[in-house]
Amino acid sequence: MTVFKNRKSPNKSGLLFFGLLVFNLTLHAQITRVEPPNWWVGFKNTELQLLVHATAVGNAIPNINYPGVTILNVHQAKSPNYLFIDLNIDASTKPGVIDLRFQMEDGSVLTYNYELKSRVKKAEAYVGFNSSDAMYLITPDRFANGNSKNDSYTNLNETGTDRADDYARHGGDIQGIINHLDYIQDLGFTSIWPTPLLTNNMSSSSYHGYAITDFYQVDPRFGTLEDYKALARDMDKRGLKLIMDMVANHCGSLHWWMEDLPFEDWINQQQAFESQTDLKNSNHRRTANQDLYASKIDKKEMTEGWFVPSMPDLNQTNPFMAKYIIQNNIWWIETLGLSGIRQDTYPYSDKYFMSYWAKSIMDEYPNFSIVGEEWSTNPLLVRYWQSGTPNKEGYESYLTSTMDFPMQEHIVSALNEAEGWDTGFVKMYEGLAMDFAYTKPEAILIFPDNHDMDRVFTQLHENVANTKMAFSYMCLMPRILQMYYGTEILMQNSSKPDNHGLIRSDFPGGWKGDSVNAFSGEGLTTSEIEMQDFVRKIINYRKQSQAIHKGKTIHFAPEQGVYVLARLEGEETVVLILNKNENENELNLNVSRFEELGLTGQTLKNIITGEMVTWNQSLKLTNPGPVLLTTKL
Repeated sequence: MTVFKNRKSPNKSGLLFFGLLVFNLTLHAQITRVEPPNWWVGFKNTELQLLVHATAVGNAIPNINYPGVTILNVHQAKSPNYLFIDLNIDASTKPGVIDLRFQMEDGSVLTYNYELKSRVKKAEAYVGFNSSDAMYLITPDRFANGNSKNDSYTNLNETGTDRADDYARHGGDIQGIINHLDYIQDLGFTSIWPTPLLTNNMSSSSYHGYAITDFYQVDPRFGTLEDYKALARDMDKRGLKLIMDMVANHCGSLHWWMEDLPFEDWINQQQAFESQTDLKNSNHRRTANQDLYASKIDKKEMTEGWFVPSMPDLNQTNPFMAKYIIQNNIWWIETLGLSGIRQDTYPYSDKYFMSYWAKSIMDEYPNFSIVGEEWSTNPLLVRYWQSGTPNKEGYESYLTSTMDFPMQEHIVSALNEAEGWDTGFVKMYEGLAMDFAYTKPEAILIFPDNHDMDRVFTQLHENVANTKMAFSYMCLMPRILQMYYGTEILMQNSSKPDNHGLIRSDFPGGWKGDSVNAFSGEGLTTSEIEMQDFVRKIINYRKQSQAIHKGKTIHFAPEQGVYVLARLEGEETVVLILNKNENENELNLNVSRFEELGLTGQTLKNIITGEMVTWNQSLKLTNPGPVLLTTKL
């Protein structure tokens, strides 16, 4: 038995009646939380830190009696209601239940049964996402309501649903995603990224998931932990990868610990929060992370400022908070068998903690993937965060992927502009030329839009041809691809630009009684059906194309409103021709300029229409938009 006695020893009468009091505690347990709620044997890192929350537990003396598990240290917090226990779980430890016992100052004993589980699969089997993947991003509350019984809980701050309110809950849930996995897989997507599904017990706008109030609980309005596990199992059986949206930077202001913070520096600006004075938001000067000349105050206000007033900023320089975040993320990886993490607001956290965080995860899961959100249109800033990228300070992020906001902006600008020497397609051409800056451009995530920006159809002024060109170009780039739900049916928010609630509109057909059903196609317009078919064909081709996955990339400077991009691998060549010309008399493309592709005289297949085309002298382009050709017949 391991008994920790680094503080005041228990009195003799407490020890004398130890056994009798265990029974008494079983009937009157006061432990409210032990986090992580369980753990596993067989990790490289054999240490585990338990957060224990109970009335006056801070002065308790914990002890255990379990082969292979020892108490290394016990830490008191400022709040008397917390105890942090460092355990070592050596390689010989077997799965089972640890009997945790806490001898209280009054002589009573609290007990807690803590489970150590076997790992379901080996660390190497957690395979992440890569350039062969296409990721389907979903805002669960707005995708499909699979279980109307979980729409409202009276014990939560925001109850009920109101689909007429852009910022209220609408009732979408985990079961809604499960019910439509056939649809997502039929489109050709290989992975799914749902925005956070953990409890957001906030008073308003709780639907989006980013103000988490319990890092270990699935929001009951989305379903249960068993529902989340069922989604993971169903996806795994189909060969689909589950990506979890995680938030290391902040929590919700109504998080359970905000009423009883363990340390005086558990969150940033804690004194200002507790006194309700001079609480500052982040200055959002993200370049302070890379700036060689940045002042200390700019760096401090960037990382210690709150993202918004309703989201307290977590202090990752507190070693207990740092361990809490890392262990929580590993807990979810093991619980769900995840294939990757999308880390929200990546540059707002302490960057040295984020390096330690990513390394801790990648050390345990060497084939895993993590993508970080750096919302910058400067490729130098995006580049900085990718693992292996050299920099003057020798910083190593251990982050496998970043998000390509720069290229997304270039593509939208290029398609909205008239063609000129420095406008139009040249923005895409020169944007892609910046790939020389990236250590692994193929590991970067490209996207037409996401849950935080106007729908791409709105950004492109509801021009269908331009939307198809944007999407097809992203499909062929050396990138990981991500698409937001509804892009395949031209969902838009043009009536309210920049309205996040409308951007995250309900997917038609996800609710009983919807007059339009995009899952079945019922009620869709001709343009919407054509776009859905376009996405399905190109994504399914991309899924099995070695040229797109790992082939050589060649593109040709745009001329006369035409831009050509090609991918080549072995005998497979895929060519994308983007055309802005409206006048049929100007639509004959002379292909002699593209001789290095080695296609002269070959027959190619149009991936979208199925038509055969001979690559010889000129190609007739009949309409503005993309033409996608392959040598695979």
